[in-house]
Amino acid sequence: MFIALLDTSVLWPSLQRDFLLSLAIERVYRPVWSEAILAELQYHEALKLQKRGAEEADAEAKAARLVDQMRTAFSDAVVTGWEPLEGSYGLPDPDDEHVVAAAQIAGAGVIVTANLKDFPSKLLPDGMEAIPVTEFARDAVSISPTRSLAAITQIANRSGRTGPQLTELDIVEFLEARYGMTEAMVMVRAELAS
Repeated sequence: MFIALLDTSVLWPSLQRDFLLSLAIERVYRPVWSEAILAELQYHEALKLQKRGAEEADAEAKAARLVDQMRTAFSDAVVTGWEPLEGSYGLPDPDDEHVVAAAQIAGAGVIVTANLKDFPSKLLPDGMEAIPVTEFARDAVSISPTRSLAAITQIANRSGRTGPQLTELDIVEFLEARYGMTEAMVMVRAELAS
């Protein structure tokens, strides 16, 4: 099973995060991240919830609960011991050094990020690349369309708890339209039709 470091930028969008983590639950790949990434996610998730109308305390509590659930569900995902490598890559944004350091310590082949410009390939360790979530989704789904559909089924089964009940096809359409996962969803649609 391959290892992928998920950057904050791909964990922040809710349905996208749910899909990526559901793929991991189905053992399509192994996700990793650092406490620094989780802290960024918690901060940005709380801001997102406040912008959507939640009171500050409620937003912070929900964001903290999300990160705690991620720690519990993926107890082996938190990378430690990356700190000595931070600052050794010469990235355009020094604040992203922790991402590459954690990926290197974890043995991740990919960093999944929306900020590709911050991770130039010539500055990454050998055997590591930064890729957009659309490419990652395509590659992950191609490993097992069956398990990928199971991930979408999980999301559909959970959907009625906090919002409207969604079908598998609804989720496929959202992932395609909102997040540009067209290539991945073509494979899932074929699996759904079989």
